[in-house]
Amino acid sequence: MNLNSPTEEDYLGIYSIMFWTLTLIGVFKYVFIALNADDNGEGGTFALYSLLCRHINIGNLPSRNVNSSTGVLYSNRSMTSETRSKLGKFLEESITAQRILLFIAMLGMCMLIGDGILTPAISVLSAIDGLRGPFPSVSKSAVEAISAVVLLALFLLQKHGTARVSFLFSPIMGTWTLTTPIIGVYSFLRFYPSIFKAVSPHYIVHFFLRNRRKGWELLGGTVLCITGAEAMFADLGHFNKRSIQMACLLTIYPSLVLTYAGQTAYLIKHPDDHNDGFYKFVPHPVYWPMFVIATLAAIVASQSLISATFSVIKQSVTLDYFPRVKVVHTSKHKEGEVYSPETNYILMVLCILVILGFGDGKDIGNAFGVVVILVMFITTLLLTLVMIIIWRAPVALAMLYFVPFFIIEGVYVSAVLTKIPKGGWFPFLVSVVLAFIMFVWYHGRQRKLEYEMRNKISVDSFNRLLSSLEIQRAPGLCFFYSNIQDGLTPLLGHYVRNMRSLHKVTILTTFRYLLVSKVDPNERIIIRKLGIEGLYGCVIQYGYADSLNVEGDNYISQVTNSMREHIRYNFDGLSPTSLEGEISQLEKAEEEAVVHVRGKTRFHIGVQTSFSDKILLGFYEFLHGNCRSALPALGVPLQQRMIIGMVYNT
Repeated sequence: MNLNSPTEEDYLGIYSIMFWTLTLIGVFKYVFIALNADDNGEGGTFALYSLLCRHINIGNLPSRNVNSSTGVLYSNRSMTSETRSKLGKFLEESITAQRILLFIAMLGMCMLIGDGILTPAISVLSAIDGLRGPFPSVSKSAVEAISAVVLLALFLLQKHGTARVSFLFSPIMGTWTLTTPIIGVYSFLRFYPSIFKAVSPHYIVHFFLRNRRKGWELLGGTVLCITGAEAMFADLGHFNKRSIQMACLLTIYPSLVLTYAGQTAYLIKHPDDHNDGFYKFVPHPVYWPMFVIATLAAIVASQSLISATFSVIKQSVTLDYFPRVKVVHTSKHKEGEVYSPETNYILMVLCILVILGFGDGKDIGNAFGVVVILVMFITTLLLTLVMIIIWRAPVALAMLYFVPFFIIEGVYVSAVLTKIPKGGWFPFLVSVVLAFIMFVWYHGRQRKLEYEMRNKISVDSFNRLLSSLEIQRAPGLCFFYSNIQDGLTPLLGHYVRNMRSLHKVTILTTFRYLLVSKVDPNERIIIRKLGIEGLYGCVIQYGYADSLNVEGDNYISQVTNSMREHIRYNFDGLSPTSLEGEISQLEKAEEEAVVHVRGKTRFHIGVQTSFSDKILLGFYEFLHGNCRSALPALGVPLQQRMIIGMVYNT
């Protein structure tokens, strides 16, 4: 609390700020508006960005949509040039605007990851701090140590998944949501029954007129009352939209309003007792039960943000926005339950460092406030674009949303920026570093794709290459991985020229990650003949909420089964004998040997390379050299892998 001697009027003003912040941002913005801006059931800042990419030509992915009838990728958007808004046309034509929008979306994702670092730290630390009420002799260092041990155990248990204990989450949070407002009602009836007169906005006006700069700085703390709103939107893919809206309006919102009312009533009667406001207003007979409930609720809240971080990382890796890390599905029945060992241990170290480094919950709260309001500010910007470009809302109507929330959240942002020297720098720095890594990685991947598209080989050129050289057709089945679908990758020509051989059945395999949440299983694998005997093209399509749920032999059988179906239904005038011969050749090749060939390409960074490319591509090569291969995720045995190298000019 920045106020030296807070008065009754000050506390009423603070409660009025929190009430209207919860109502306007938590209810009107998120429950009534943002939850309707889902991308095939997925929520969050990245879902908003992907929604924009799928309706106007601003995405950097080569394809963003699926023809549901044919399963073929196409690049046309649902909006024609005649119906597209002026704002949409501007974004399509401005490369700079597209890159800024991409970086903003990435920063929003990284802020959520920063939330995943701070939520476990502040939640568990605040809950364990309740030990100091009955036992004043317990030091802050002891509270920090106990909190660190609890978090250590929580992170070490992540590899086992949450399926075994998830049935406890709802009862714990239900108990928390029920008990805290009961205590709140008891508190305001006992200490200040007229607390709800603070709902009148004039208390906010008087608060700022009376406290001026100190009142403005206090906004950096009051913003914490809506910490879960963005997480609620980001978790949309795990729940039904209607159930979230009902839960928020019927339980969460009333619970918070009553709990904060009870705390405010207690503080009005005990104006200087504002440190550790939660446990102070809990009646003594129920202190220990509430301590247990608060600790369990803190662990559940921590788990939800840790799981959300795993999901964000998985989506980023799937869409090639982030260096590849290991992602494991911990449940056979729930698609969203994933675990990333590298991410888990990095989060664990950062969370424990936050507790031991900051110690004071106020400093962590300052850091938390920066993350919370900045990601909400980003959501407001992206949601406004969705309203104008996709929902086709009149600009005046969109401005009725944008202007009030831009002002409210802008004021909050200005207040939390003052907290950056007091701990807010940490999540901001982490988010910027992560966003830079994502931007550099994606920039490098796009530059490689652009090079391959410029130097791709046509089928006729490749056929002439096979004829001009003494190429032997080796027995077996070869999966040759490529980043391009239209044409043949230059890596294939490089491979054939140097190896002077090509497998009898070669499948040019491309993984196409679409800016949709899920791809229909019937449209996942697309096979086509390439006009050369034994040479096929295969596109495996996944959305960012899909799983590469294939392992070794299962993966091969899925592709070969799709090839058999393609050959049978697209025989192109082949005789039954030729048809069976082609299928027999495929089956024989699969029995003889299977090899997976992928390229390991590098950029040649020379004297003529620009200064920016030397930095960006140099850092990309560092990331690329230290990340996981894409093939282990498919369960491909080591003895079946082959890597060929090639240097690309910048």
